[in-house]
Amino acid sequence: MRPVVRKWGYLCAMTLSVAVCPLTAMAQLAVATSAAGMPSSTALAPASASTAMLPDIPFAAASAAAPQMPSAADAWGGERTGNQATLSDRVVSYQINAELDAAKHAVTGKERMTWRNRSDRAVSRVYFHLYLNGFQNEGSTWFTERKVLTAHGRSRGAAALKKGEWGWIDLQQVKQGDAALKWTFVQPDGGPATDQTVVRIDLAEPVAAGATLTLDIDFLSQLPRVVERTGWFGDFNLVGQWFPKIGVLELAGERGATAPRWNVHEFHFNSEFYADFGLYDVNLTVPSDYTVGAVGEQQGEPQTANGKTTYHYVQGDVHDFAWVAAKGYKVLDGSWQGPGSPKVALKVLYPPEYVGSAQTQLKASIDSLSYFSDTLGAYPYRTLTVVVPPYNASEAGGMEYPTFYTTDGFTKVEPGTGSQYSSDFVTIHEFGHGYFYGILASNEFEEPMLDEGLNEYWDQRMLRERGQNLDLTTPMLRRLGFAPSFTGFAIERLASGLKQPFDPLGENSWDRFSSSSYGTVYSRTATAMHDLEERLGKEVTERAFHEYYKRWRFRHPSAADLRATLIDVSGNAKAVNEIFDQYVYGTAHIDDRVASIDSIEVLPQVGSVLKDGKRAELDSGELDKQIDKQREDWAKAHPKAKPGSGPFPWSSTVTVSRDGAQVPQLLRVKFADGSSEDVKWNDDRRWARFDFTRPSKVVLATLDPEQKIYLDANKLNDSLTTKADGSASRRWSADVASLLQAFYALVGSL
Repeated sequence: MRPVVRKWGYLCAMTLSVAVCPLTAMAQLAVATSAAGMPSSTALAPASASTAMLPDIPFAAASAAAPQMPSAADAWGGERTGNQATLSDRVVSYQINAELDAAKHAVTGKERMTWRNRSDRAVSRVYFHLYLNGFQNEGSTWFTERKVLTAHGRSRGAAALKKGEWGWIDLQQVKQGDAALKWTFVQPDGGPATDQTVVRIDLAEPVAAGATLTLDIDFLSQLPRVVERTGWFGDFNLVGQWFPKIGVLELAGERGATAPRWNVHEFHFNSEFYADFGLYDVNLTVPSDYTVGAVGEQQGEPQTANGKTTYHYVQGDVHDFAWVAAKGYKVLDGSWQGPGSPKVALKVLYPPEYVGSAQTQLKASIDSLSYFSDTLGAYPYRTLTVVVPPYNASEAGGMEYPTFYTTDGFTKVEPGTGSQYSSDFVTIHEFGHGYFYGILASNEFEEPMLDEGLNEYWDQRMLRERGQNLDLTTPMLRRLGFAPSFTGFAIERLASGLKQPFDPLGENSWDRFSSSSYGTVYSRTATAMHDLEERLGKEVTERAFHEYYKRWRFRHPSAADLRATLIDVSGNAKAVNEIFDQYVYGTAHIDDRVASIDSIEVLPQVGSVLKDGKRAELDSGELDKQIDKQREDWAKAHPKAKPGSGPFPWSSTVTVSRDGAQVPQLLRVKFADGSSEDVKWNDDRRWARFDFTRPSKVVLATLDPEQKIYLDANKLNDSLTTKADGSASRRWSADVASLLQAFYALVGSL
């Protein structure tokens, strides 16, 4: 999902200390009834006696989040070696014939779904997602959660729908062979009984272990006006999450499961999606004057008759299918090929008002193909389609599907400015989802950090390799010498909510303190991975992520699988476990600081001393004369000496303190004569003192002098000097002020 609006909104909310209320969770499973204003099921053939007697397979828990136990070696059919007949272990296939009524923004569809029962037991009922029902009324889980979140802060998807703008999916008929089936709406997460985003279909005959089920489904999908992720605006139709899609039956050893379970969560406000890999064969019929783009490869030439055109798309080894149909759109073509990848045909579909950014987005997509293929693994598909939504439909932007994503439009992209950075970053981010959401196919409901967070981290690595920062300036301001610039990871750190993290990164997408807390999944994960990279080393980290991709592509990994891979490759279990225990599974924070610098000149002392076998006694008057004489002689011999130096040594003590989790620290002290010394603070003490006896006193002490620890909530207290110096605070104040100005300008432009 697009990070830009979310991230800037979260940063603003945290800066302004906007409080948001937690969501409440219901524990009981509810079943929708006709009191909701729609029938809960058809009144057709009941399930057979043999089907009714089979025990139910339970749902994944409503509180499910990142597991701590790694998946089994044979999970999802085992590692894909490249020698198998297909890239993924295909569980499901969809054959869909769909037609768009452009005037009504409605899609009529006929779907034949074939699903393989991977479990060791017969299945008597199956569960489908009907995501569009999240937009059918304000009683859905999506709208119920939105009311709480938008009442206390900013978020995407805040538009109000009016009469004629709601969206839904109506099941018109479901058949298993010749038997018409009945269905019932359920709420696996204990959401309101009026939520109809998950449906249970009772089978006429059970599906035996290892056997396949074929269902024929007639449906009608009414697109909503764009409110978030999908829908229509004017003659633009982004058709996402538009067809009945079967849930995932997870087996023991997969993502923490100990027995078969249905992973089929309701459509939550902050959640995205999770589905089995399979094959999609889709025919799309639209008015002939509409431009079409879709997941997968177009088969042959479109067929036109009676003012309508039918396009045929096929794509295997993906877990979703989305498409766009828009009037008046233009197409920019490109191509790319890299080692181990097929030749990729690229298309950028854009409205005329955004012609100024089409070429930029094509280049960013091509560059992303190269970077992700080089650092993670070869891109396996033959197509990549990029869609730019029209003006006033920006909420359809920043959405990802396999081989297909939407981005943001700009009337003009100024090189070296915020518009260039924003355009490139959103495009790179949405492309990156093709790996972390698409090929790795993590569970975005339960572990959003594995997609949004890891993707954000890898995007910033790419921008770092490009040397591309966020420049908060214009050509005119640059000529005046005003050009504040932020690195990508500095932006992530500012948006991470490091001072008081409410939820672990590994928490699911909906059971969070606030929408802002969900937003830190992006930035705090990127920041945590940045710091882990600093501890493991850039090259080791890249090898580890390459191995993660190799092991878990097409297999739905968990956070525990990522941790195991990082440990295996790096050999540094201590560093990896600290990051995961403190941040992925915990809510630790770091705030180490330099508390004080105390320096004392080591002078001769009053009293009796034994020297060269003779005892002498000095009183204060004699000692003062001796000290003065030594100072005078030393000053003559060192006319250019810096303050803090002299004939007598200095004993300096630097005190550091810790408020939060332990992190290996480097302390660098600088002395008055210009020399410096580094010491390590790598233990669990809450405070520590370091003593230095040198010819000159300590004038500056700095923790993390190389700026490797971005998880530290307050970097301003990492350094202390014996002489007042406001340059650091002035610089940070100016940087934050510039960042806020850019934020307000960005909000005004959306």
